[in-house]
Amino acid sequence: MAELMIKGGQRLLGEFTVQGAKNSALPLLAACFCVSGQCVLTGVPRLSDVGATVEILRHLGCSVRWEGHTVVVNARAPRSYKIPSQLMQALRSSIFLLGPLLARLGMAEISEPGGCPIGARPIDLHLQAMEQMGARIHYGEEKITLRTPKGLHGATIRLHFPSVGATENILMAAATAHGKTQLIGAAREPEIVDLARFLNACGAKIHGAGTNEITIEGVRRLDGCTYQVMPDRIIAGSTLAAAAVTGGEVLLRGVVHEHLAPILPPLRRMGCRITPVNDTLHLRAPRRLQSFGTLITAPYPGFPTDAQAAFLALACTATGTSHIEETIFERRFRQVRAFSKMGAHIRLKDTRATIYGVPRLHGARVEAMDLRGGAALVVAALAAEGNTTITHAELIDRGWENVSQVIGRGGVRNQE
Repeated sequence: MAELMIKGGQRLLGEFTVQGAKNSALPLLAACFCVSGQCVLTGVPRLSDVGATVEILRHLGCSVRWEGHTVVVNARAPRSYKIPSQLMQALRSSIFLLGPLLARLGMAEISEPGGCPIGARPIDLHLQAMEQMGARIHYGEEKITLRTPKGLHGATIRLHFPSVGATENILMAAATAHGKTQLIGAAREPEIVDLARFLNACGAKIHGAGTNEITIEGVRRLDGCTYQVMPDRIIAGSTLAAAAVTGGEVLLRGVVHEHLAPILPPLRRMGCRITPVNDTLHLRAPRRLQSFGTLITAPYPGFPTDAQAAFLALACTATGTSHIEETIFERRFRQVRAFSKMGAHIRLKDTRATIYGVPRLHGARVEAMDLRGGAALVVAALAAEGNTTITHAELIDRGWENVSQVIGRGGVRNQE
């Protein structure tokens, strides 16, 4: 079990380059399995979840070489359609291999994926979409087996919820399916656009990514390419939150301003001065933040659920009262007990939190419950008086590559 020890009470200052996006790198790696050749992904963050995906690809018969922030995948000769349960359980994004397996091999054997326990995340939308495209599904006691006796074919698929993962699986499966697929109710997140651009660079014909209707015209095969992973908008938001909560000043490099549009207005309402220039973003925070009012999480372009916990941490020491309503995952407030242990005043009712700002937080020994909640504890610890120890810090490593760079200036020791 890893621990982070953070000395709080110092302003976060300096320049930071935003890492590649975890939520884009994982489906891009899965998409490499769809390609009959070599793919080179650059800007891949060195995270435990990425390592788990690399292990799955190797198990399936891919050659994978990881050099710094570049991953080279060759899926010319895959040898297995089965993902063992221990690899499926390693991360939620293991489900991204479902579409590629059916596209390349016509078969897939999977189990329920793992991941952070933030609420219900069923895979029924993934399975229903594959069934509409010609897959036959057999549900075993612990495994789910899918076969496509006649191959995958195009279909009109309507999602009753804009699931990011289901949208991505459908894009990968439909890219080489016979005929045209019309996806209605698609997720619009930037990571969807990044995946579509990668697949198109490999020869796919995908139109409309970034809107709620996507058309995929199946092609016979995909060929390899070199592709740069988009910057991580959630980690950019966490870094901005860390600067804001400490009254700091930072310059972020490698930013796509459009991706951050949902999180910048609340920061401005809290009193932060934000200046975007080219691919940089400069933030200067006031000595003490003001309430942001009310935040309601929603699918993109709404306020991201993955950034909710970090903004809850900001509200803990802001003047006035703030409100957050979580509409995506019902267990996103699991970190509230840890904030309260640090002196925060938070009232929960169902999926709503009311945060009454206090003058200061104090250090404590707290436990990270999931990736985003753990990252929010880092934000809170930077603002707290004294030392904070975060246990189960390995959960943070699943998504935040340079967290030690951000918090090291406050005096951090990482223990095993």
